[in-house]
Amino acid sequence: MRFRPRALPRVAIALALCAGVPTSLRAQDSAAPADPDAADAASADSAPADRPPDAAPPPAAAGEGSLAQQLANPVANLISVPFQANYDCCYGERDGDRFTLNIQPVIPVSVGDDWNLITRTIVPIISQEPTVVGGEGATGFGDVLQSFFLSPKQAKNGLVWGVGPVFLWPTGADAFSAQKFGAGPTAVVLKQGKGTTLGLLANHVWSVAGKSAYPDVSQTFLQPFFTRTLPDSTSFTLNTETSYDWKSKNWVVPINFSVGHVVRVGDQPINLTVGARYYAERPDGGAEWGTRFVLTLLFPK
Repeated sequence: MRFRPRALPRVAIALALCAGVPTSLRAQDSAAPADPDAADAASADSAPADRPPDAAPPPAAAGEGSLAQQLANPVANLISVPFQANYDCCYGERDGDRFTLNIQPVIPVSVGDDWNLITRTIVPIISQEPTVVGGEGATGFGDVLQSFFLSPKQAKNGLVWGVGPVFLWPTGADAFSAQKFGAGPTAVVLKQGKGTTLGLLANHVWSVAGKSAYPDVSQTFLQPFFTRTLPDSTSFTLNTETSYDWKSKNWVVPINFSVGHVVRVGDQPINLTVGARYYAERPDGGAEWGTRFVLTLLFPK
């Protein structure tokens, strides 16, 4: 693994974007009860006279720990807008750096009494240094990936699942786009209980239209994940974001470890996450390691 001194400005920018919350605001987290039962009791004791003591608290009173647990579920009934800043090092013979800001809104919509339709959209903005001698860098949008999950509103024994289609929209700049419209299936299944989340998200995209001069797309994505969430809303996550390109026969297997925590800025809950990854498998000239900073705006219903 090689450390890149010239990468420091990009890492600093990512840190400023995703972790720039004053310490005085983070200190507000200490108000969250460490015991979930105590939190429930406190909510009941403080319930207004026109609301039964055992009624659910309003969204503004939702505990940070509960929000962190919902965030571990990709199809939770929670509107969230993550700004995920990724730095990856050592592409090609020039050991070029890449900075990617993924804007990833997650929006659940009620469909009848028993189902939610959850949209998960990834809009990447990429800045890539030259990777070969004499080459040029590039900056611009990448292709948009949009997933739709139909998921039951009520989990059974902590088991949550969702299925639907995934679409690849060729919106990216020439340097970052497959120049193909793609579609395929996507699914997620997970088990939650006692502060732990274990699950798998997967999809496969085939190209169905686009510029004939560009190669077809056939790519599988697999994301097994494990999250441990503490009562104070601190979460520890281990996952991989594995992809396999069936056309080039290449695997990319980054192993990610991250730590997150929910804070409040006024009444606005925000999750801050920092992480690192190592590429256990990569094609020739692929990235070797990377870092991640995430700022997620949360909008409890």
